[in-house]
Amino acid sequence: MTASPTLRLPAALRTLFRPLLDPYRRYRHAKLIHAARVALSVLVSIALSTGLDIPHGEWSSITVLIVIGGLQHHGNIRKKAAERALGTTIGAVAGLALIVLQSTLQWPLLTYLVISVLCGICAYYAIGKAGYIALLSAITILIVAGHGDNEIVDGLWRAVNVIVGIGIALAFSFALPLYATYSWRYKLADALRACAVVHARIVADKTVSDTAHLKEMAALNALLVQMRSLMPWVSKETDITMAQLDAIQRSLRLVISSLEMLASVKPADGDVDGRRYVQTTLRGLNRRIHGLLIGPSRALKFGTLARLHPLPAISVPQGAEVPAQLSGFVSIDDKIARECDLMRQRLQDVSMQWNI
Repeated sequence: MTASPTLRLPAALRTLFRPLLDPYRRYRHAKLIHAARVALSVLVSIALSTGLDIPHGEWSSITVLIVIGGLQHHGNIRKKAAERALGTTIGAVAGLALIVLQSTLQWPLLTYLVISVLCGICAYYAIGKAGYIALLSAITILIVAGHGDNEIVDGLWRAVNVIVGIGIALAFSFALPLYATYSWRYKLADALRACAVVHARIVADKTVSDTAHLKEMAALNALLVQMRSLMPWVSKETDITMAQLDAIQRSLRLVISSLEMLASVKPADGDVDGRRYVQTTLRGLNRRIHGLLIGPSRALKFGTLARLHPLPAISVPQGAEVPAQLSGFVSIDDKIARECDLMRQRLQDVSMQWNI
């Protein structure tokens, strides 16, 4: 996404519109904004069809709900708009052709058979890349033609209403859209903060049940899956390459898996010296890891890019300096620090693109 010149609003207007302009608030209240968008678009369709006394005006409102009912990310809107236009055109033409067929031949059974075959063809293609086009085509066929017994004038009016409904829906779909980038960056921020909490608990030797630990890890892995599904749209919105997004995702995945290993090799309950070593000698390293996780998390959530600046390096104990039973723990802890720093650097490299 290319950066656009910043429009500076007066202070009073900035205060008034802050809930709508603030990215994090828009992300948190995306469902509410979407509900208001749909309600207003339906109201406009009702007002337009009623005010102009358009026959069968209810179909424009129905079309609005079909088209805009699902919450779409901004990066997906243009693609969906083209699919909607194509599906509607195919359905309207086919529906009008069915009306002509029925009015010419007067064979209802043949008309029913043709409608069924056309819907079956649409269903065949609905399972695939053109699924949305096929589904919308079938819906429009039935809206325009009914069971083939509609008058040609009624069919034309219904086709007009479908087009009007799509126009209204598309106009409103661009009003305060939910950027996939918002969802991606805030989910990543939550994941980094959750990793910081898990790491702090491990090094502080706070005991939790296996069930609670597995629940934490499952929540982190669920965030990974959700972020993966958003990446294609994030790439379209920000021009960050998929390779760059994959690298960030890979770093987060390595941190999460390393935390699981770290929990399995932490000092035993009876190893007082080992626990003291982790909490004293490794204090600097652990504080650095905390900063490398919380800093980028706050940068992602609040746009404070200064939190992405490098942190001072910490010397890690080597060789004989490390108790034998803690060599694995120290090695994994150091690996987490290096991977967190690499992820911080990758986020900093593309910060001007995701900070929209």
